Amino acid sequence: MNLVGVDIGGTFTDLVGCIDGRIVTSKASTVPTDPTQGVADTIDLAKVDSASLSEVLHGSTVAINTVLERKGARTALVTTKGFRDVYAIGRGNRIEAFNLFFHRPKPLVARDLTFEVPERINSRGEVLISLDQAAVEELAVMLRKRRVEAVAVCLLHAYANPAHERRIGEMLRQKLPDVFVTLSHEILREYREYERTSTTTLNAYVGPRVEAYLRKLETYLRAERFDGKIQIMRSNGGVMSITLAQEQPVSMMESGPVAGMIGAGPSCT
Repeated sequence: MNLVGVDIGGTFTDLVGCIDGRIVTSKASTVPTDPTQGVADTIDLAKVDSASLSEVLHGSTVAINTVLERKGARTALVTTKGFRDVYAIGRGNRIEAFNLFFHRPKPLVARDLTFEVPERINSRGEVLISLDQAAVEELAVMLRKRRVEAVAVCLLHAYANPAHERRIGEMLRQKLPDVFVTLSHEILREYREYERTSTTTLNAYVGPRVEAYLRKLETYLRAERFDGKIQIMRSNGGVMSITLAQEQPVSMMESGPVAGMIGAGPSCT
């Protein structure tokens, strides 16, 4: 089985592969405006025939760099009425207790792009207040006027019953087909509102940029007659399909560094 692993870093793009029993390597400069070009260059330098490959494993710092450089999408947050500031407030703990210069991370969504919808579900998943679909209709119009590129939807206790989130997702995806919509129960179906909200927001923030990059990467590989599997490194050291990676880019935040740690670790056999 012929396969290659390609990692895109901030400076270099590296390739390591096993081709017909031989180990091949190559290194090329990363092209920030078009990371796919770095992948293409490493494949050419390694003299690998893409059509002969059965699998491409890919790690990338595109997601984490998008956050560090604050170059993500113009993102809106939708939450339950009365809980608009959960994301901004965060937790009451001080992460670095003795650092006088410590500042909490600045939210990725401005408060004026945080919206509330009337609805309420309790922690047992019981509907206390039905979703106001008319309000969602008005919200879609507002989001279009505000020219948002991504929307994170995180309703109270959606981990217990995601029915209202699903309905909002259906409506927004229908009315705003060009907007990247993320629902919290699809990303992190766990209790604790701040953690779920921040993770969902992060997914929406990096989503459009990562999705566009991965789509272009897949288009390039298919044009080179590669018909095998494209697997994307997850932050936990596992892999996921390129389709899932486009939907849940937050799962590849540490995609670049983790592959090296897994490779350098002791054998599990």
